[in-house]
Amino acid sequence: MQNKSYDWQVLEASALKPVYVSSNQALKEHCQHWLTLPMIAIDTEFQRVDTFYPIAGLIQIGDDRQCYLIDPLVIDDYSPLVALFEAKSVLKIIHAGSEDLELFKQLVGVIPQPLYDTQLAAAFLGWGFTMGLQRLLEQVLQIKIGKAETTSNWLQRPLTNKQELYAALDVAYLVEVCQQQIQQMQDRECYQWFLEDSVKSLESVICQNETFDSERYYLRFSQMWNVPDYKLVALKALSDWREQESRLRNLPRNWVLKNQTIISIINRWPLSISQLNQVDDIKPKSVRADGEQIIAMLNSAKQQLIDHGPVPAIQKPLDPVWNKRFRSIKQLATEVAVQQAIVPEIVLRKKDLEALVRSKLEFGEYRMPKGLSGWREQLFGEQILEQIRQYD
Repeated sequence: MQNKSYDWQVLEASALKPVYVSSNQALKEHCQHWLTLPMIAIDTEFQRVDTFYPIAGLIQIGDDRQCYLIDPLVIDDYSPLVALFEAKSVLKIIHAGSEDLELFKQLVGVIPQPLYDTQLAAAFLGWGFTMGLQRLLEQVLQIKIGKAETTSNWLQRPLTNKQELYAALDVAYLVEVCQQQIQQMQDRECYQWFLEDSVKSLESVICQNETFDSERYYLRFSQMWNVPDYKLVALKALSDWREQESRLRNLPRNWVLKNQTIISIINRWPLSISQLNQVDDIKPKSVRADGEQIIAMLNSAKQQLIDHGPVPAIQKPLDPVWNKRFRSIKQLATEVAVQQAIVPEIVLRKKDLEALVRSKLEFGEYRMPKGLSGWREQLFGEQILEQIRQYD
């Protein structure tokens, strides 16, 4: 899939003097050109130190001739970028893009599609799991790029020359890497598997619903699976409240209330401000600002249970015996990974094995979860089912 119009060495040279996009009109004109291309590289720089939401510092794009730095601190019309991100004819290439996609969704309202993640492709080629960009570029192009600006202030203006170079280089090489990866995956006959996983990964991001996810956050408190129903109601109420307040105040969750503090509140069950002050890890300023509301949620939990019934339960941990069984099953997956020259971590995930075991508890028979469908089921599905049925 080599497109000769893309020359990574030309782009590398252009990174020394990237095009700075700082007006709505300039963005519109560049997007019109990008819409004519088969592929572009994308990346972002942002800060997320004391906020719930990431703050965009830069959007980088690499095309067939230049590296571009889009300034989100001055751009206020993203409609051309939305059209580009939604254009099915333009492949968007990214590296380890989960946080970038979250930022795009928040900033412009859409997720770039179609999407190609060079980190995921590296795993399918057996190069490494969650491979960093620096190591990837050494693997593919035998070049080294620095990391010095990773944690620099991307909201400062003007940016330093070193910052601009660092940001531009992040998109200078991705098209070349993508083209080489695709060729190698096609040669190894695993490209369709990669595309299948890419679709699943993108679907999970697109289907994320902020309200739905925030209302299910309490399910992550796995150690609280066996608390009484009224305490589970209170746990959900506290978790939901923290999610809402974190977003409203734009503060990290732990700045509003730490996970361990929530657990301590549920376990100690304080029914007055003085009792709340005795809870481990709770900050005095949290008691002053939110104490009355926290106590009210606890006081109303039993009535909420009577009025509305129990909330969905936190999954009970599987019997510890499954840990040893999983190791045996994962050995099978490792053998498949070695045969296919794929990183074992993406062949079989523990959460998918757990879902397979739980399907028997729920349906009375083993059913392949979505994470084990498709190429995985075709490759070793029957072997896993045969092995897991031996434990019945």
